[in-house]
Amino acid sequence: MVQQRIFRAVIMGPPGSGKGTVSGRIVKRFGLSHLSSGDLLRANIKAQTELGLLMKSCIDQGQLVPDDVISRLILTEMRSIEQSSWLLDGFPRTVTQAETLDGVCSVDTVINMDVPFQTIKQRLTSRWLHLPSGRVYNIDFNPPKISGLDDVTGEPLIQRDDDTPETITRRLRSYENQTQPVLEYYRSKGMLETFSGTETNKIWPHIQAFLSKKLFPQNDKVVGKA
Repeated sequence: MVQQRIFRAVIMGPPGSGKGTVSGRIVKRFGLSHLSSGDLLRANIKAQTELGLLMKSCIDQGQLVPDDVISRLILTEMRSIEQSSWLLDGFPRTVTQAETLDGVCSVDTVINMDVPFQTIKQRLTSRWLHLPSGRVYNIDFNPPKISGLDDVTGEPLIQRDDDTPETITRRLRSYENQTQPVLEYYRSKGMLETFSGTETNKIWPHIQAFLSKKLFPQNDKVVGKA
């Protein structure tokens, strides 16, 4: 299947919603370029670029990175893929960022992953880590052979600070407060498509079908005539 035009999408969803998994599937299935604000932020901090140092300073002081700094980071990177279809992940997170993006290009659709916070809390609090190797276990579907111990070394597993129930609740509330106005912004423009559920593998087919209709509408017409 060949796309007839450049297609631009934004994906939104709280931490632990499965957004990263779905983004990967969209990129693989539809051939979109993937632009993740989190990946870009980490890469710039690691490379100690001007923006990276500025963002690290904000983070170290417990401050939010200013809208104009994040927007500069994303828009600069977008220049390299402006002639491609793309998926934006993690941006925009505020209405100001959304308006800045609108001033540069037109977004075709915004995919919103609506997963109950209780489901997300269960997912994230079930994660345990073997710090030296980076091996990750999940009590629900990938538990260690011996509770609390790494399968390979037998060393104790730890839970990341941001995977504790209190921290997760705080992160989810912060996400909701910050992004709800962005969802309303795109809803008012008729661009928001929300997909609800508790399992990524059950949400994905609906997202795939939606994007197939958006990207390849001519295929629907052919099927309709058959």
